[in-house]
Amino acid sequence: MSLPTTYITHVWEDVTLHNSSLPPLAIKNPECLGLLHQLDRSTDMWVQHYCILKDGCLYLYASIRSTQASGGLYLQGYRVNEQTLSSKQSVIELKPPSEEFKTFYFCAENKTENQRWITALKMSIKKWLPLHQAIQDFMNRPLEETRM
Repeated sequence: MSLPTTYITHVWEDVTLHNSSLPPLAIKNPECLGLLHQLDRSTDMWVQHYCILKDGCLYLYASIRSTQASGGLYLQGYRVNEQTLSSKQSVIELKPPSEEFKTFYFCAENKTENQRWITALKMSIKKWLPLHQAIQDFMNRPLEETRM
């Protein structure tokens, strides 16, 4: 039996919504966690967040003691690059799959931490692409091939 794409999307959204209501250290088995600075494009200032990466979603917290996430980014389809930006030597660029979405810039305390985040972000995004692609491929097959 195959699940409709909308069901899978809703389940994933439910899990993400649940995780965003948890304190940062209550999220089980994060792929990466720690402090990141996010560029606020409106003020051109770097804002510090405690971040948790889990299942292709980056949860942003005001601090490690926060009771719930202040925001989150769904990263499916995003590309992760290292860039040089203004005074920062090494910046993590999260580039969206299309121009209608926003590009985000983050940086850690040092280049080594940036590399740790870049690796984790790429792995987290990559592990979700095959499932998404498999569903897409399945949905695009001729009807007679999808019958059991």
